[in-house]
Amino acid sequence: MISIRKVATKKDLAQFIDFRYELYRDDQFDVPCLFFDEMNTLRKDKNAAFDFCEAEYFMAFRDGKMVGRIAGIINHKANRRWERRTVRFGWIEFIDDREVSASLIRAVIDWGKSKGMDEIVGPMGFTDMDREGMMVEGFGEMGNMYSHHNFAYYPEHLEALGFTKDNDYMLYLVTLDDKIPDKYVRVAALSRERYNLKVMKPTRRQMMKGGWAEKIFKTINTTYKNLYGYSELSEKQIKQYVDLYIGFADMNFITIIVDGNSDGKLVGFGIAIPSFSKALQRLRRGRLLPFGWWHLLKVLKWHRTDTVDLLLIGVLPEYRAKGANALIFADLTPRFYECGFKYAEAMPQMEANEKVRSNWQYFNARQHKRMRCFKKKI
Repeated sequence: MISIRKVATKKDLAQFIDFRYELYRDDQFDVPCLFFDEMNTLRKDKNAAFDFCEAEYFMAFRDGKMVGRIAGIINHKANRRWERRTVRFGWIEFIDDREVSASLIRAVIDWGKSKGMDEIVGPMGFTDMDREGMMVEGFGEMGNMYSHHNFAYYPEHLEALGFTKDNDYMLYLVTLDDKIPDKYVRVAALSRERYNLKVMKPTRRQMMKGGWAEKIFKTINTTYKNLYGYSELSEKQIKQYVDLYIGFADMNFITIIVDGNSDGKLVGFGIAIPSFSKALQRLRRGRLLPFGWWHLLKVLKWHRTDTVDLLLIGVLPEYRAKGANALIFADLTPRFYECGFKYAEAMPQMEANEKVRSNWQYFNARQHKRMRCFKKKI
């Protein structure tokens, strides 16, 4: 018999987080999350998203042993924006037992219905900046720090429970060939000459103290506002993400595009980071101590990895046809070659966003993973 217990204490939350490390301990493709990062995301006193979200976390036990977990989340801002009454589920992990998965989903459904929700959707986080989607293709591919890796039986369990596809994300792996695609060279040159678009390489001080980092995240609010399930980032969230992403980023891998005809208006950006996937696999249960920090430092400082992650890219709608994205790739790609990266992994992109996905046709790229958000009326 399965018993469900709510997370009620910090010790419970640590157990909730630790369950995944144990479940995937022998999976060669899994990339564990950092423990402190998970803790800060899930704690109500640490995550700025709780200004407009509420959540409950549930753990499943059989004979005293933990066999599954799930988070229930209601993003009230997103529900208002999209005019839906949705309870999200995320952080879902379970052994291959239909009773366990059904019990976890039922816990979130019951909680969501008690709050007036009429559908359940997921896996999703508090906002788009969290991992979302369940892997349905690419189980034999290496995971990464920013998207889920899960066992192949997970989507089978959800489909058996009556869930259907709500949205798919595609992930692409680019083999770097030491040459910028000719199309991007031509379009980038045209963007400079015809539209006076310029590449800016900010210093860390300019990013952190000069306001450019905040401008990037405000641009995200504009460029991502119509994407699936998006809720606008608050000022408090933007500050958190600036510290999280920009505070340790390599400035060589941040490219800003400005409009020379509009007093240097920020119109696009690209942020990449060396892949931490293999380094994270060497950490013990996601902890930095005693020596986990060293593996991450080797990647951060000396780029000891063969892959770079294309973390965030955004261009204002009115500048997409002016080649701003070509300027981003034309600037970043040579820097990847100089660092000796062999591969670039693009973060999840919506299946329906064909214009963005079409960028990869000019590279030696393949779609190697597919993530899915499921839905069900409750």
